[in-house]
Amino acid sequence: MKQNNDEHVAVCVGKALESYFETLDGEKPAAVYEMVIKMVERPMLEVVLKQARGNQTLAAEILGINRNTLRKKLIDHKLIA
Repeated sequence: MKQNNDEHVAVCVGKALESYFETLDGEKPAAVYEMVIKMVERPMLEVVLKQARGNQTLAAEILGINRNTLRKKLIDHKLIA
């Protein structure tokens, strides 16, 4: 059965989280939500910005967020100065 793109992303994240918990080896997990958001957000921003050929206005539109919000996230992830 072919997955749509949304399901594919969800499956990838789910598998990565399962792997993360398996490798904890008894350690207590902490701040999982923040970790996942940071790990997913950066590559998402990189790929969308590449698709928009560096055009932040277009990238913000593709992401469905405000351009100023995008700029803040790009700075937070050190993707722009």
